Amino acid sequence: MKIKGAVSQFIEKFYLHFNAATLVDAAKAYESQQDNGGKMLVSLAGAMSTAELGKIFAEMIRKDKVHIISCTGANLEEDIMNLVAHSHYKRIPEYRDLTAQQEWDLLEKGLNRVTDTCIPEEEAFRRLQQHIFKIWKDAEDAGERYFPHEFMYKMLLSGVLEQYYEIDIKDSWMYAAAKANLPMVVPGWEDSTMGNIFASYVLKGELKASTMKSGIEYMTFLADWYTDNSRKGIGFFQIGGGIAGDFPICVVPMLYQDMERPDTPFWNYFCQISDSTTSYGSYSGAVPNEKITWGKLDIDTPKFVIESDATIVAPLIFAYLLDM
Repeated sequence: MKIKGAVSQFIEKFYLHFNAATLVDAAKAYESQQDNGGKMLVSLAGAMSTAELGKIFAEMIRKDKVHIISCTGANLEEDIMNLVAHSHYKRIPEYRDLTAQQEWDLLEKGLNRVTDTCIPEEEAFRRLQQHIFKIWKDAEDAGERYFPHEFMYKMLLSGVLEQYYEIDIKDSWMYAAAKANLPMVVPGWEDSTMGNIFASYVLKGELKASTMKSGIEYMTFLADWYTDNSRKGIGFFQIGGGIAGDFPICVVPMLYQDMERPDTPFWNYFCQISDSTTSYGSYSGAVPNEKITWGKLDIDTPKFVIESDATIVAPLIFAYLLDM
């Protein structure tokens, strides 16, 4: 029997009802999924990297609790930005009270706000830009093409950023993922800062769009990965909503319906941490059973929705899985 730590014992003792109880149920079902040899996809939406989820998520990767990640382009890059520019970030606890003029003043100082945290443009975005451009250009000159996350892995593993490190490297989930060469999909990468920068080089004629592998190629990669790894089941742990979750979950109906592979297994675990209220036409706010009608989840798939702040819930579930 596993020996659980103080955090796990605390939530088992006091988290007994409502969203708290769902948190415990979801954590235990995640653990059972792994104990039975199943794999888990984790999707990261929002600004979880800027919220410093890497402090615990990196350990989840190192302990083989995550087998593939789907994340937004923002989460892909913002973990690395926090790695190299942490001391230049500015926290604004009173963010709810800012006037339009105060927001403009932050812009003029090169501080881009994400809720209560401002990312410093010069030290974060531009510090990465000079290095990632060289990696993009070298690949293009060699006639090579890679996915967005693969270019980021190359940059991290090359050591060119070590001179800038401002946090303990063990707290970077992207570095942990790069070391493990963890499979990843980054749908809609083009709308991230690095995606915008790449597009600017294409517009200036300095890079070719084809040097970056596309979203369609991400989907076909995911289809092959799912097919190869679903023998004992693959679970879906969704943090937030949006494209990070919408994109990968569709691989199952695509294989089942469009590829006409009726033996494709459904996702065999589903949990979403969401602050979206159930509403008209909202996919992020849809109840899990709606996904049954789209061929994503089975009738018997364990399904959980924890309606709360992911910055509170995700670390607690991860702590439980790590026996903390």
